[in-house]
Amino acid sequence: MSDAGTPKSNRPISVVADPILRFAQLESAGAILLLLMTVVALVWANSPWGESYHHLWHTPVSFGWGDRVLSLPLEAWVNDGLMAIFFFTVGLEIKREMVLGELSKLSRAMLPVMGALGGMVVPAGIYASIHLGGPAASGWGVPMATDIAFAVAALAVLGKRVPPPLKVFLLALAIADDLGAVTVIAVFYTETIHMNALFLSFALLGVVFGMNLLGVRAFPAYWLVGAFVWFFMHESGVHATIAGVLLGMLTPATARVEPGLGFSDRIDSLVDKFKGLVNLNEEDDYGGHKKAHAVDDVITVYASSQSPLDYLLHQLERFVAIAIMPIFALANAGVVFDADVFGSAVSMQVAGAVGAGLFFGKPIGITLFAWLSVRLGFAVLPTGVNWAAIAGTGLLAGIGFTMALFVTNLAFADPLLISGSKIGIFAGSLLSAVLGVFLLGKALPMDPAES
Repeated sequence: MSDAGTPKSNRPISVVADPILRFAQLESAGAILLLLMTVVALVWANSPWGESYHHLWHTPVSFGWGDRVLSLPLEAWVNDGLMAIFFFTVGLEIKREMVLGELSKLSRAMLPVMGALGGMVVPAGIYASIHLGGPAASGWGVPMATDIAFAVAALAVLGKRVPPPLKVFLLALAIADDLGAVTVIAVFYTETIHMNALFLSFALLGVVFGMNLLGVRAFPAYWLVGAFVWFFMHESGVHATIAGVLLGMLTPATARVEPGLGFSDRIDSLVDKFKGLVNLNEEDDYGGHKKAHAVDDVITVYASSQSPLDYLLHQLERFVAIAIMPIFALANAGVVFDADVFGSAVSMQVAGAVGAGLFFGKPIGITLFAWLSVRLGFAVLPTGVNWAAIAGTGLLAGIGFTMALFVTNLAFADPLLISGSKIGIFAGSLLSAVLGVFLLGKALPMDPAES
């Protein structure tokens, strides 16, 4: 029996589905799920069933055909495959900021870019000063990056007290930070390069660029070519997620049809057409197909007014936040807290260096370099923002969870060093979040009108 006329709220499934959908729309939903999956991973890895946790993520999974079969542990499919989609959205965000946002004009970009530079150099310097020449020296890149989801969620705790320019500063800072982290991964965490595969990957990136110039807007064609770009990038030895960033930055930022008078008239005519179909009976519009086609026409015209970049960001950012990132946390946050980890001097030294880089290096580097850029006349402080607020935001940038975990897996092969690094990430990020919110609570006026 058809349920086409049954209001969605009256359907039994809505009792379960509607709260989930409402939760998914929350700005902080991704950060909440990320935190939840981190706790699940930690509890699971340290429970009597901890062996099953490690067995699951090291289970080999194969894809391919004939002689071309790619077999990787499940954890690697998450870190190299699913995370390529995350890095694709990072590429989209970087391009949007460079074309349309805070990084599009030098005068606006200097403060977050200089802050991001300081927030990378100082933490890396703190770590390197502790481990220079030692067996864990390769971990200097771990405390460099900011977790934008957690940082924005922490800032949201202060609600309307946060002036919009400060939130924009944090977002631009984190995006510039991501660009720096991607560069570090590509340049410093690539051991062996197979030039033939790398050439094929870049040749296919050239194909994508050519498709853009020709005006191709069929997304399945890009997904197909992009999959081969990812495959050959993986085979080259350069981390496969770099393919995601490059594909994101090649995505067109202009729409096929610029919204204007003609666009408005077209939408109006389609809406009028739909209104004329609303009262059709079942015989004249069996199953509501005419209404559905009218709605499809409106969606098609609306979609043509969006750039591929905006459309894809809108489609992917929520999926990345509530699905990919929590899965990544579940696969990577399972640190086993045992005597071997805490009894290892070098493991604890790594934890201390990473934690210090995030908790001390981030706010010091960001505040110092931002202050220098203003002092030298390169930049100006945003309206309603003082230096205490910049320092507090710098502390929130010390929440380095996702990207720091990602770089940890690239920097170390020794399980003890990996565990030590993750402990430092957890400790440094937690302290940064707590003190950052506290300092901002003191620095920002209770009444937003006062700023």
